[in-house]
Amino acid sequence: MSLLRPDDVIGHVHDITPEFLAARGLRGLLLDLDNTLIPYGSYEERADVMRWAAELRRAGIRLYLLSNARGRRARFWVDKLGFEGVGMAGKPNPRAFHRALGVLGLPARQVGMVGDQVFTDVLGGNLAGMHTILVRPLAVNALPHTRVARKLERAVLKRYGHDWKA
Repeated sequence: MSLLRPDDVIGHVHDITPEFLAARGLRGLLLDLDNTLIPYGSYEERADVMRWAAELRRAGIRLYLLSNARGRRARFWVDKLGFEGVGMAGKPNPRAFHRALGVLGLPARQVGMVGDQVFTDVLGGNLAGMHTILVRPLAVNALPHTRVARKLERAVLKRYGHDWKA
């Protein structure tokens, strides 16, 4: 297994349903924020994401926001989404993932890491022994270092048979 290879590659978080998770033996999700749930930098409320998260929670799925966004931005979205989480997580450091697993009270094999970046979300989730789910980024308006990483990500993904165009 390559630490950069996601277990699943999907178009949008809405593709993650209780059935999708049950088929993989997953009872919880760690969720990235920027360009996974919400476009980078946006504070615009997303009713579709709120409904999706509420549906998963009603199905008994435990959710936790694990973001490298600034603490204040992450807190804003944690309050809106209605589940726990942190900003400035330090992904891909596995310690951040292990702390989040502790909050969920689930073993790594029962939790999926959902994010839009190979070098933070997928790498960190794989290092922590989790099921990794890569989603297509919602927007391209990311930080300069993220734009550079995207070019490298495309090469990695192409190696595994995924050819997303920016």
